[in-house]
Amino acid sequence: MFNRNPFSDIPPVVKYLLLVNVVMFIVAMFVPVLDSYCALYSFRSPLFKPVQLVTHMFMHGGFWHLFFNMFSLYMFGRVLESYWGSKRFFIYYFVAGIGGALFYLLVKEIEMQVLMSSMSPDAIEEVMRNGADILMQGKNYMMPELGKLNLVLNIPCVGASGAIYGLLLAFGIMFPNVEMYIYFAIPVKAKWMVIAFVVIELLLGILNAQGDNVAHFAHFGGMLVGFILLMIWRKKGEV
Repeated sequence: MFNRNPFSDIPPVVKYLLLVNVVMFIVAMFVPVLDSYCALYSFRSPLFKPVQLVTHMFMHGGFWHLFFNMFSLYMFGRVLESYWGSKRFFIYYFVAGIGGALFYLLVKEIEMQVLMSSMSPDAIEEVMRNGADILMQGKNYMMPELGKLNLVLNIPCVGASGAIYGLLLAFGIMFPNVEMYIYFAIPVKAKWMVIAFVVIELLLGILNAQGDNVAHFAHFGGMLVGFILLMIWRKKGEV
């Protein structure tokens, strides 16, 4: 019998993650202030809340950001959830996502420490107290060092990419010889694609990709934490 349900082959956790991400994207279009509550801000920002370590994973910066993350979740997530089971997949997804966020915040903290080392206490206090409000008005400080610190402090991170890159790494480790296609034309084994992504995200994070506004260290952190979790599970003989 023909199955008319296009979601019948999607396991439950992936299905609900897809649904929640899409719903949150639509809601955020009509309630823009949601970003200031759910996006992930620096620990030092007055806008930071611990719950953002989870909520930022359901916010996206635009349609294509959402589309590629959800497409990857569908492609890799359904295979891994079917292989591991829903409980283990759920744990892995959120550990990779939250771990990637913590790694990203750690790098941001180091960056801020470097910036603040050459600034006066009064200048730092000014940014800490008023920087977020200034950015919300669409403005920033004219002095370069204040402006840069304000961007690092108060520009948030959004998206499920840390968790998604964690899934990509897990797929490459669990199914290393499966062929994947770049631009739907060039076949590459999963293990080589994963290695390429690890190197690219690390290099782009270090070089800051010319200020491309992409949280490369969150991507790299998601893969790193995902790898550590997989190694722990393997040592216990659980995967």
